[in-house]
Amino acid sequence: MMNMKTMMVCGMMMLPSLTWAQNCCQNKKDKQEVPCCQGTNQKACCEMNNAVIQTIMSRQSIRKYLDKQVEHEKLALIAKCGVHAPNALNKQPWAVRVVESQDFINGTTAIFKKEKAEQVKRDPNFKNMYRNAPNLIVVATPKGEGQVDAGLLGENMMLAAKSLGLGTCCLGSAASFLNNSEACKPYLAKLNLPQGYEICYVLAVGYPDETPAMKTRDESKIEFVK
Repeated sequence: MMNMKTMMVCGMMMLPSLTWAQNCCQNKKDKQEVPCCQGTNQKACCEMNNAVIQTIMSRQSIRKYLDKQVEHEKLALIAKCGVHAPNALNKQPWAVRVVESQDFINGTTAIFKKEKAEQVKRDPNFKNMYRNAPNLIVVATPKGEGQVDAGLLGENMMLAAKSLGLGTCCLGSAASFLNNSEACKPYLAKLNLPQGYEICYVLAVGYPDETPAMKTRDESKIEFVK
């Protein structure tokens, strides 16, 4: 049976909970706008009073992490929230590997440093090839398939991590390196991926050691067809 923390986080991540956002500015009893949601305060009120909206709006990619391992229970919960993502026909075309092994991180990094020496030199803060994160979540899909579903899974995991006070960064370059480096094949074997699967992306996961400024988003790309 789920414990209370699991129920709270996974419940928060489920899409039906977003329907609350549509009604956050209405009084449930009389369906009238509450005072804080009138006029120019409406947007701020909705965001402040909805944990899902808050998490989405405040999530950022983190590229600096504390030298601290993430607890196993938190990593397991993040992965569980991931596999509850929507996916076509419930085929769940993904393999999720939570990497707690420092041997994997350090071993693949040693190969990266040898094969990408010039790139490493350009980063004075380089510790490992995963933005120095202490833990990873590797997501693989069948070659040429499942990328949309994997993207939905990844967003669930990043938002779950944010809600637990953790930072993440989705790494495509690390995935490409692991897929294509011959020297990394013994480490790929440790992931025990299904036949015909390749890494889609790697999520760096850890406790943030930075608070980057929020990047602006171009809301003009949103149009309404009525």
